[in-house]
Amino acid sequence: MLTEAPSTFKSMPKSQTVNVANIITVSRVVLALGTLALLFFKTSDDTLLWTAFVLTVLVIWADGLDGYFARKLNQSSKFGAILDIAGDRCVEMAYWIVFATLGWIPVWVPLLYLVRGTFVDAVRSQASEQGYTAFGAKTMMQSGLGKFLVASNFSRFTYAVVKALAFCMVIAAQTKALHQELYIGLANWLVYVSAAFCLVRGLPVLFECGHLFRSGSDPRD
Repeated sequence: MLTEAPSTFKSMPKSQTVNVANIITVSRVVLALGTLALLFFKTSDDTLLWTAFVLTVLVIWADGLDGYFARKLNQSSKFGAILDIAGDRCVEMAYWIVFATLGWIPVWVPLLYLVRGTFVDAVRSQASEQGYTAFGAKTMMQSGLGKFLVASNFSRFTYAVVKALAFCMVIAAQTKALHQELYIGLANWLVYVSAAFCLVRGLPVLFECGHLFRSGSDPRD
């Protein structure tokens, strides 16, 4: 005979079972991977390249969509914030790796992002355990300069715009219409500026993380 479900599950709000923001985050990663797959197919015209260009714009636009719905539907959570950062990492690494594989950018670019992302995310994981966040009022950054470079809306927005332009321009520069020295040079310049931003925004996290480990013991001991 069927029994009544426990009250804990019976009273669970719908927002806890269907988190729109998290679905958007995961869907964005899937869309990015599908978009990048198009770059490996060769056609007589630039249809697939321009399709990938448009879809890349959509992937970039969706980056802010998950946060909007999280606030709008009151679905903000610590897990959602971590998932959003993980999604961003997957998308950016996928683009840089594919670009390097195709020979469109130097291989040191994805390696830089990989090393920087690994160490910064490890530090932020420790910060999260102590109640700090990467950005916002509870940011782990201590100095004014660190807060500006890492956590300020200006820095985050500028970095996002430069990186988005780099993704789009690298693809556009491979089309027959724009495969010229001017546009290839512009694409490379955006990639290098993005890489510089990556480094400049990552180093303060490593320099200012000392306070997170002063009271803890080394897990390797």
